[in-house]
Amino acid sequence: MNTTTPVISPLRQRMIEDMRMRKLAPKTQIGYIRAVRHFAGYLGRSPDQASAEDLRRYQLHCVDRGVSPITLNATITGLKFFFEVTLGRAELMAKMRPVRVIGASRRSRSTRRLPG
Repeated sequence: MNTTTPVISPLRQRMIEDMRMRKLAPKTQIGYIRAVRHFAGYLGRSPDQASAEDLRRYQLHCVDRGVSPITLNATITGLKFFFEVTLGRAELMAKMRPVRVIGASRRSRSTRRLPG
């Protein structure tokens, strides 16, 4: 039987280790890896070679594709972790802005009456 272990790039391995050190939940780790993988696919090269303008254009690309605000914010959070923690290049995230999400729970909380 010939089984092969998938090869993980040193950069992805480093990100996984950074997430483990911070005890991020497994689903969070999967989401962050997905965000970086999708960004790399869009970019067409290793994400550590990205510029701030590449990140800005990627956010516009996601918006133009109709990505939901919640998914967009999750993507930005994953990329923020990658660039700030794994690469130590926080300045690249300067043009990435989360989208404001107004949910039903926020509306109901603001209209709730206090007893008395």
